[in-house]
Amino acid sequence: MATSVMLEGGERIDGAVVFTKEGPLQIRAKFTVDASGDADLVAMAGFPSFIGQNGKVQNPTMIFRLMGVDVDRFVERYGKDTIMPNEISELIQEKNAGNEYQLPRAKIWLFPTTRPNELLCNCTRIVGKDGRELNVLFAKDFTEAEIEGRKQMREYARFFRDNLVGCETSVVNDTGVQVGVRQTRQAKGVAMLTNTNVTQGTKFKDGIARSPWPIELHAGAKPKVEWLLNDFYEVPYGCFVPETGEGLLVAGRCLSAEHEAVASARVTAQCFSYGHAIGHAANLCVRNGMAARTLSGADLREVLNRDGARLA
Repeated sequence: MATSVMLEGGERIDGAVVFTKEGPLQIRAKFTVDASGDADLVAMAGFPSFIGQNGKVQNPTMIFRLMGVDVDRFVERYGKDTIMPNEISELIQEKNAGNEYQLPRAKIWLFPTTRPNELLCNCTRIVGKDGRELNVLFAKDFTEAEIEGRKQMREYARFFRDNLVGCETSVVNDTGVQVGVRQTRQAKGVAMLTNTNVTQGTKFKDGIARSPWPIELHAGAKPKVEWLLNDFYEVPYGCFVPETGEGLLVAGRCLSAEHEAVASARVTAQCFSYGHAIGHAANLCVRNGMAARTLSGADLREVLNRDGARLA
């Protein structure tokens, strides 16, 4: 865990101080990548950042896995589409109305995994007791999300055992090691991925990743989904370069993107692409003695294509 950054002249990051069992450890580096998901190093350095839409973020979630499922019977009854059919959504609403269960989300996703007799369950909706989206940058919100997520996990697992074909003898295998976080703090970069970039499938000369994922905004009473059909958008290199400061790049969901745009750009597969690109970017900057803002995103794109990224 990084506890502070080492700053030279208030502008250049020379590395980070991390916590170890033996005490604090200084890790010096010619270039540092903030892949914390929460733009922690950006904030520690005092570089520009922002939180969601005027501080409002997306709901966290709690993913869990169910074992002991007769997956063949489950798929035969409900089909291969991982979004459960309307009959299940209607049943959830009916059971909620009768106070038999407390299931805050009716549209749920259940995925057979690569392991036998197991389902991955994406179905919780974690909202604060006061009705607002919880921001896990705050310890109190983080604690509430962890507790509420596991309560909902148990309630959905009970519903599955009682009502779904193939789940009659199922038990919870595990949950995420911590609550799943969709959005907290983001770096303000030299470029900003906009909501319109996503919905219109904008391409960039310095695009270093591609995505066809919809805007999947988990906030309020129910998720907002805005699809990008038969197309994709690109994320420009500048979204990972802090607006000010030297020696630092970001990767992952703390990229510079508008509130709804990050609801698409934060997804795991895209983050793989960001890590690939920003690892190369840091390497190029060190080898060539250049600042991140002077590295050409178009040149970085060529390097990625030589790795088989297929951005051409």
